[in-house]
Amino acid sequence: MSATTTLPELERTSPVRHRPALSYELFPARSDVSFERLRETISQLEATAPDYVSVTSRAGHGNLARVLELTEHVLAETSLRPLVHLTSIDSTRAQLTTIIHALLDRGVRGILALRGDQPDGHRLEDDEIPFARPLIELIRDIERERTATLAGGRVSIGVAAYPYRHPESPTTSHDTEVLVAKEKAGADFAITQVFFDAGAYCRLLERTGAAGIRLPIVPGFVPATNPRRLQRLAEMSGVAAPRELLHSLEIAADDVERRRIGVDFTVDLARRVLDAGAPGLHLFTFNSHADALDVLDHLDLDRWSTTSQGDPR
Repeated sequence: MSATTTLPELERTSPVRHRPALSYELFPARSDVSFERLRETISQLEATAPDYVSVTSRAGHGNLARVLELTEHVLAETSLRPLVHLTSIDSTRAQLTTIIHALLDRGVRGILALRGDQPDGHRLEDDEIPFARPLIELIRDIERERTATLAGGRVSIGVAAYPYRHPESPTTSHDTEVLVAKEKAGADFAITQVFFDAGAYCRLLERTGAAGIRLPIVPGFVPATNPRRLQRLAEMSGVAAPRELLHSLEIAADDVERRRIGVDFTVDLARRVLDAGAPGLHLFTFNSHADALDVLDHLDLDRWSTTSQGDPR
């Protein structure tokens, strides 16, 4: 095809539809057997064409080998783009530098920069990089050093945002100030901690908007089908699921009804935040695709799709 005909053909095509962003969170496998199961989950999720999949890591990078194993599988054997979690707590600057270079060497171009949860007895003042902000700055420093090898490209850096007050924060205003600092350090977008009230997400958008934050803030969801998992999440994060939801799940006649209740709740929550302007959704899968796919089947993201001109279709 000649160069003179390409542009007119592109101009005649229909405007591109942009659905809300879609992503999933995956845990590295703990064994070779569980890795085989994880491969099937990844294959099922890949069929939904997500924008990326996040790969979690433990604080201190005790499971780094498994993180790299999963990351390399995603890069080499799928069409997916990995967003690799990187926690700074209990790590030296040199260790973090080594990991960042290792990720870039493998082709990773997305990093979720996190401080990480404090182990018992840990003191933040003992860390060389005690917060996410200096971790973002380190990633950007390394990126600048490697501009040529990245073909002038840029690493996409995600951070955490909190619809409710962070357990260690004195106020939600302080949380907002922290997010402002992350954005100024070079963060590109944020993913929220789990929440169960659309109003909490909307209030987060109001606070961040008033502070001048322009980061897209992607809401994070847990398919609310497993009451034990929801209770463990509450213990870990301090964010409790509604009592009515937990009660309904606990008295459900069987797993089929329990899944229906949890999926319906999650779909309704996702619809509310998408209606409020959320740029997409991030599903915490716990390495199981069934519930996440059920949520998507009932949600129909095309409802919120727009053309490149911003005209709803």
